[in-house]
Amino acid sequence: MDERIRCRDDQVALCQWSVLRSGPASAVRNMALDHALLETAPAHGPVLRFYSWSEPAASFGYFQKYANIEAVTHLRPLVRRPTGGGLVPHDTDWTYSLVFPPGDPWYDLKAVESYRRVHEWIQTAFGRLNVATTLAACCDRASPGQCFEGYEQSDVLWNGRKIAGAAQRRTRHGLLIQGSVQPAMLEVARDDWEQAMCDVPRIEHGVQWRPLAGDAALRVSAEALAARIYSQPEYNRRR
Repeated sequence: MDERIRCRDDQVALCQWSVLRSGPASAVRNMALDHALLETAPAHGPVLRFYSWSEPAASFGYFQKYANIEAVTHLRPLVRRPTGGGLVPHDTDWTYSLVFPPGDPWYDLKAVESYRRVHEWIQTAFGRLNVATTLAACCDRASPGQCFEGYEQSDVLWNGRKIAGAAQRRTRHGLLIQGSVQPAMLEVARDDWEQAMCDVPRIEHGVQWRPLAGDAALRVSAEALAARIYSQPEYNRRR
């Protein structure tokens, strides 16, 4: 276990993580809430958010071209994420995000390390549910730009097929990781998976979970971001 991640008795604050189960929302509001969590990370510390979609949608990476995405998926609406990565379908997936403020050991990890570490976390959670997965040793870019067509190094594979991927963004406010699990054909309940995701850092790293405080203020900030950025065609079509 990486000592930078382990919670210790002299780092009580780092052991206090928040969990937010925000339920279903529109594509615009889902991206806005993750963005709001990133901007307020120094105030609330590490957060694990589980969420879903009120309608089928697709998100695509911050640097991708809208015209390319529009041509390869029938899912609508399309929303540009605040993180990078490729096209992700959100029709049956389990979506989560993680936010860490500056000063947290996760924030100081290199991008390849934080990517690998979050997928090791997911792999361990599935292991607790008796689902055997592996992490991709290298790449298979079958369809560049589409997150779940092929796989990248450290993606989570089940029977050779990618079932979990993620994208990241680091700013002066913190680190945001947005991830998707595609559970088709897995005989696992979402509630059980979410519980396993909380159990892994509690058991292995000493994390103490608490409900996210200041939820009302966070949602006000998210609504402002939704109106100013994510609902605007100019933002989603900017490239």
